[in-house]
Amino acid sequence: MKITREAVDHVANLARLEITDAEADEFTIQLNSILEYADKLNRLDTKDITPTAHVMPMQNVFREDEVHTCLPREQALANAPEEEDGMFRVPPVIE
Repeated sequence: MKITREAVDHVANLARLEITDAEADEFTIQLNSILEYADKLNRLDTKDITPTAHVMPMQNVFREDEVHTCLPREQALANAPEEEDGMFRVPPVIE
């Protein structure tokens, strides 16, 4: 199937696009080139190719959900800029 210059003009009109004659000619050539390439791809023999959704194998990257011991409070607060009563002290965010 070839795209005609009239088809490009018609679509541009429907989309309310103002294109010049040179642009319409250029788009006609580009669209026909795209269609020719798609036609080449359609002629490939892919009957033995397994369909895929991704080119790379996908796998779950999450770790197992396992229970671990917690840091002692003193160790967790060791690098805190400020602490108060065994908790992180942060500047107020609401005035």
